[in-house]
Amino acid sequence: MSEMKNQAPRRKFLKGAAVGTAGAAALSFPMISKSQGVQNLRFQSTWPAKDIFHEYALDFAKKVNDMTGGEMSIEVLPAGAVVPAFGLLDAVSKGTLDGGHGVVVYHYGKNAALALWGSGPSFGMDANMLLSWHKYGGGAALLDELYKAVNANVKSYVYGPMPSQPLGWFKKPIAKVEDLKGLKYRTVGISIDMFTAMGVSVNALPGGEIIPAMDRGLLDAAEFNNASSDRQLGFPDVSKVCMLQSYHQNAEQFEILFNGTKYNALAPKLRAILDNCVEAASADMSWKAIDRYSKAYDEMQKTQGVKFYKTPDSILRNQLKVFDEVVAKKSAENPLFKKIVDSQRAFAQRAVKWDLDTNTPRRMAFDHYFPSGAKKA
Repeated sequence: MSEMKNQAPRRKFLKGAAVGTAGAAALSFPMISKSQGVQNLRFQSTWPAKDIFHEYALDFAKKVNDMTGGEMSIEVLPAGAVVPAFGLLDAVSKGTLDGGHGVVVYHYGKNAALALWGSGPSFGMDANMLLSWHKYGGGAALLDELYKAVNANVKSYVYGPMPSQPLGWFKKPIAKVEDLKGLKYRTVGISIDMFTAMGVSVNALPGGEIIPAMDRGLLDAAEFNNASSDRQLGFPDVSKVCMLQSYHQNAEQFEILFNGTKYNALAPKLRAILDNCVEAASADMSWKAIDRYSKAYDEMQKTQGVKFYKTPDSILRNQLKVFDEVVAKKSAENPLFKKIVDSQRAFAQRAVKWDLDTNTPRRMAFDHYFPSGAKKA
């Protein structure tokens, strides 16, 4: 009897322990609410389906789809599938699209200050430095302030550093500033103001419309972005001369947009996953770009007869001078523009000096190891 009496409290204890363990397990492995369901999001990029930029958008979506384990599914459509490329911000803000992939400078028409995330010399910063300013130097908060000023209901992620963009594709090499005057030329952002002041007739077209316009003679020259994109868009079919290096878009990044209401309704865990997917996609994109851009650059010279030339320093200096004049004018007209410029300038003074003083010149090493291929563009 005494043994049976001793077993009763033991069974009671074990039962209680089992309940406690089950409760602990429930706390450790929370159930996903079935009512929330899968978050199916429809995105559009601002790029043609064949462009590597659209591929970057698909890369980001795949990372999100994989890392959320099926809780979120992003579908990415190419430019024009729902709205024109330059209509992306309005479409995402209104909820016509759940999100999109493009560049901040495409929203230039809303407020000129938006172009400061891609147009101009960025006070000597490269694209990675500009991203550093955005994340750690106050840029993200300033962009949020800008979007509130234009009543855009969006969550913006700026990511993906781009190399310095070429001056563009021309009928013949550009030797001096005067050679640009009167040309019908495609560019975007503050570059419109800069080239207009240099005597150029500017037309801001989305990427997919550039080559048809050049083919029909509506444009004499144009810039888009990089060797891979330019080749895919068909620039070598309408021009055999590309001028490398320019300050008009010296440092630019991509932008991933979410509708603000849709984003804020996401579970904190999903928002955290998005934060980390953006940074993973940014690193992956920059590595892929080096591989693909260098291959396209090499192949266009070897198989398509394209000649690349370095933009003369006289033109680069003139760009800096004219850009300063444009910035002074817009800063006087727009206090928020000035606030952003002042923030970038202060960050650049410190960051660019550190970079120039610290990093070893690559040209010397390249000329040493590859003397036969050391011919400069």
